[in-house]
Amino acid sequence: MTRFAGHVLAIDQGTTSTRAIVFDHDGRVVSVGQKEHRQIFPRAGWVEHDPVQIWDNTREVIGLALGKANLTGEDLAAIGITNQRETTVVWDRETGEPVHPAIVWQDTRTTALVEQLGGEVGPDRFRDVCGLPLATYFSGPKIRWILDHVDGARERAEAGELLFGTTDSWLVWNLTGGPDGGVHVTDVTNASRTMLMDLRTLQWSPEVCEAMGVPTAMLPQIRSCSEEYGRSSKLGVPIAGILGDQHAATFGQACLEPGMSKNTYGTGCFMLLNTGSRIVRSEHGLLTTVCYQLGGQEPVYALEGSIAVAGSLVQWLRDNLGLISEAAQVEDLAREVDDNGGCYVVPAFSGLFAPYWKDDARGAVVGLTSFVTRHHLARAALEAVAYQTREVAEAMDADSEVDLTELRVDGGMVGNETLMQFQADILGVDVVRPVVTETTALGAAFAAGIAVGFWDGPQAVVDAWEEDRRWTPRMDEEERERLFRSWRKAVTRTFDWVDEDTVTQDPGSPGAG
Repeated sequence: MTRFAGHVLAIDQGTTSTRAIVFDHDGRVVSVGQKEHRQIFPRAGWVEHDPVQIWDNTREVIGLALGKANLTGEDLAAIGITNQRETTVVWDRETGEPVHPAIVWQDTRTTALVEQLGGEVGPDRFRDVCGLPLATYFSGPKIRWILDHVDGARERAEAGELLFGTTDSWLVWNLTGGPDGGVHVTDVTNASRTMLMDLRTLQWSPEVCEAMGVPTAMLPQIRSCSEEYGRSSKLGVPIAGILGDQHAATFGQACLEPGMSKNTYGTGCFMLLNTGSRIVRSEHGLLTTVCYQLGGQEPVYALEGSIAVAGSLVQWLRDNLGLISEAAQVEDLAREVDDNGGCYVVPAFSGLFAPYWKDDARGAVVGLTSFVTRHHLARAALEAVAYQTREVAEAMDADSEVDLTELRVDGGMVGNETLMQFQADILGVDVVRPVVTETTALGAAFAAGIAVGFWDGPQAVVDAWEEDRRWTPRMDEEERERLFRSWRKAVTRTFDWVDEDTVTQDPGSPGAG
């Protein structure tokens, strides 16, 4: 007798860990398996992961999640995948062996290459096609770096012997058999973060690929976010949903109408604004990206503001300064004071992302006086996350000509009520946390479940979303603007720090949190 497949499994392959989460038909979490992977810093500014360790961990956490819930593959209707974006894996088609460690999205080794690729045109050389500025953040330059620095890699890639993928492609290929018939695909959201996809056609751009020096033979097939790509060779379950993590969170937050936005507080901060069928070209330092695409439907686009350092700033306080012994203690410290004591922390550890895009910026703590204590420093670190979010929100208002009315939030930091209240105060709009804060995994689960008919359609996402907590602004306008003015002054102190003869002293990224 066939068992009823009453659950969907989401694999959330993140920057610091891989999780498998089982959801029921109501969109509630049933069980979770999680395992961290190593953060590798071989040189200043370089950040790597071991793709084989990530794949091994993925298999383990799937077993953990199913075991905790006493489920088997027969209980699963589908598997969805969400992932850290831009992180680049190149592997051998025949053996499945990576030719180089994965180069993580935070990695800045391609700084000189990015400048070279820009040439006389500069960072906007490919923006009209892909919606992105030339930056170390994206996958295209990372692929080029691997092909230029691994012996024989370019020749093998051109011959079709090597495959590229972000971690979604790496996992799908392995889950569906690897060297024995593994499916080599990605979805439109991850493809839109490579710099190699044309936003209008949703296909690889031959012109950009050639200019970037990336052979199209190594690229995965681009598919929608919600369709069956293949079946797990071990569980026999269809893999039917793929979204990059921030796009999955936007979908899971039910931001399905133009003008709706969410912010995810994780390693970095990532704010997306749904722009519907419009491809909005940013004039204020934002990224134009695909938000999601369901099956054969028209794509939905978004504006995104990417902030490199958010939760990883708290990790820096813990691991590098020893200010706290665990992340949750930062709120306890911050609550001991009423304000930041005039101190501002600008966490430009590996440059500034949106809206500045300055690779040569570096972090700064400014406004120090003998009055400032570790409590003020902890508060300033939390406030930095909120200030950066406001900068992105203002850029979105300017580009979209739609005023922010409320901000839906998710991610690891939304349990920090001090931060959430300050976020509402500095934005001047309500901040709303949902009941299910695992919105990244939930979005991938919904995409997969919709593809196989487990849920009827996107209305199921809207119906499942519930408000848990709302923070309303309490700060008066004059104080809000005074604080934000000082923040912007602090940001300018980080500009143009790295010179050509000091780049080897670059402290690089603090890691991920």
